[in-house]
Amino acid sequence: MRDVRRPTQQDPPENPADAPNDDDRVSEERSTAVVTGGAGGMGLAVARLLAERHRVVLADLDSEALQGAALRLDSREVETALCDVADETSVERLASLASRRGPIAAVIHTAGISPQMGDPERIVRVNALGTVHIAIAFRNLLGAGSCLLNVASSAGHLPAAFPVPRHAYRVAETQPDRLVNAIMSRASLAPVRQRAGLAYALSKHFVIWYSRHLTGPLGAVGARVLSVSPGSFDTNMGRIEDQHGAGELARRSALGRYGAIDEIATVLAFAASPSSGYLTGTDILVDGGASAVMTWRDALALAR
Repeated sequence: MRDVRRPTQQDPPENPADAPNDDDRVSEERSTAVVTGGAGGMGLAVARLLAERHRVVLADLDSEALQGAALRLDSREVETALCDVADETSVERLASLASRRGPIAAVIHTAGISPQMGDPERIVRVNALGTVHIAIAFRNLLGAGSCLLNVASSAGHLPAAFPVPRHAYRVAETQPDRLVNAIMSRASLAPVRQRAGLAYALSKHFVIWYSRHLTGPLGAVGARVLSVSPGSFDTNMGRIEDQHGAGELARRSALGRYGAIDEIATVLAFAASPSSGYLTGTDILVDGGASAVMTWRDALALAR
């Protein structure tokens, strides 16, 4: 039977002079946080918060935007890395680089593309396989207190009766092409103009499922794993999708607006921090209440 660990509590020092000062805490806590999609609005915003406590490795596919993001962070302890998460070798190089920068406290995987940013196969390879590549490359680098946080989407919260290819989900690590083909096969059932959107929704449904699937193995070493599902946020991706469902989703949400970038960044940073140390194996839906108030008719209207 597995021993039950109890949370550790440090006794206060008998002599106040022995208490660590702020500089000591900074040096002790300066572990590494990795942010994929680091040149994007969401990735950059959460990296800015993480840089207050960690060395940050920013990864992105866009070299020019990546350098600009690093300059905007204005921190000496930020390093950049070119990475295509759809390429397993590229992700392995990122993990190797990050591992040489000290113990890894958090991996925030925000990299992904929306329906207007690629064809169905590219969407699945970036969003679904990219998440698998990140998990495989980093899981042996995660230890007690660390966190893997995958950004999914409110679009991934498909109706329970929707036929998702869970048989392919289960073999994603060993048969990645089977996962890609299974999702594309489901997406092909939709009208042509809706296929990219359905591929996106299924890819993000997989991210939610897979993150939960990793809970046990990572928990065995004291690490956490979560997914966060944003709704419509005011990012470059959100603006690209404004006329293709994101704008209408924001308007139909309970709050009736787009989310501000800082509103999702603070959720990501908190979820990955030690303050959320007992939070694992779940998805956090941050959609302005859209899923709570929308009806099936609303969903059908968006699909058209």
